[in-house]
Amino acid sequence: MTAEKTGFSAFLARKNIRISARLYFVDAMSAMAMGLFASLLIGTILDTLADQLGWAWLDVAAGYAGSATGIAIAVAIGVALQAPPLVLYSLCAVGLGSYAAGGPLGAFFSVIVAAELGKAVSHETKIDILVTPTVTILAGLGVGTLIGPGVSLLMNGFGQLIIRATQLRPFLMGIIVSVLVGIVLTLPISSAAICFTLGLTGLAGGAATAGCCAQMVGFAVMSFAENGWGGLVAQGLGTSMLQMGNIVKNPRIWIPPTLAAAITGPVATCLFRLENGIAIASGMGTCGLVGPIGLLSWPGFGGAFHWLGLVLVCFVLPAVLTSLIAWPMRRLGWIKPGDCKLEL
Repeated sequence: MTAEKTGFSAFLARKNIRISARLYFVDAMSAMAMGLFASLLIGTILDTLADQLGWAWLDVAAGYAGSATGIAIAVAIGVALQAPPLVLYSLCAVGLGSYAAGGPLGAFFSVIVAAELGKAVSHETKIDILVTPTVTILAGLGVGTLIGPGVSLLMNGFGQLIIRATQLRPFLMGIIVSVLVGIVLTLPISSAAICFTLGLTGLAGGAATAGCCAQMVGFAVMSFAENGWGGLVAQGLGTSMLQMGNIVKNPRIWIPPTLAAAITGPVATCLFRLENGIAIASGMGTCGLVGPIGLLSWPGFGGAFHWLGLVLVCFVLPAVLTSLIAWPMRRLGWIKPGDCKLEL
């Protein structure tokens, strides 16, 4: 029994397969966030610019970027798992199919399984050029087909929760929608796609925008000492998903921006009555400034009061509140130096 175990362990070591929660849920998840940013999020930013500037060619570029989302996720995870070239190339088909079946989360699990099985059979036969791509693609698409409906059901349920929240009074709705959509923004799930699918505009869209901005600006400011200006821009104008790997290691770092979202949500809905006029922009936050642009697109936006609300809700309050909430947590040792460090 020991010999078998040793033999199997030796095989895994030879194939560079490390069964590790850190590898899968920290390294691979962080890589997936980069893949999402380089495709779906950039595509959404370009699409918003195209709408604002009226440049058709930019809209075409945005379409190509968005359509490559599944592939970008697969390649990013494959690189993180150190997949051999032939496995990495085969993962493109896995990413495309599994993303269509179960979105980013479905693609995440499918690509990991496909990459590891592809690595296991790589260079094990004389017809590697046939075996490796076949095993990688069929395994990944098989997993995607199996889990895709469940992931979609989970996402639909979450969407229904948000819809119910929008039916509550503005104060409670502001808290619930802001917190939920902000959390989704940081998770490896597309908050922009959810808001677009639900048609989340109006006050609910304003609350969603507040929550997303709280996550992005909050993490950017909270981790400035560790990540500097590069991290500030990458998170503040890019995505807070970059922190997902660090959140897995220490979930407490997620508390400050999430509590900030619980405050800025009702401020947006009850005090300033901010509404978002573009559904997909409601789930973008400060990513490429798409969220604030969505607020500006609301027909009722105008005057110094609304401008003050936009600046406070999208930028000032997330930065100040997150820093204030994080301070005692640092003093208690709940958040330690390096907990928010990014590998940029």
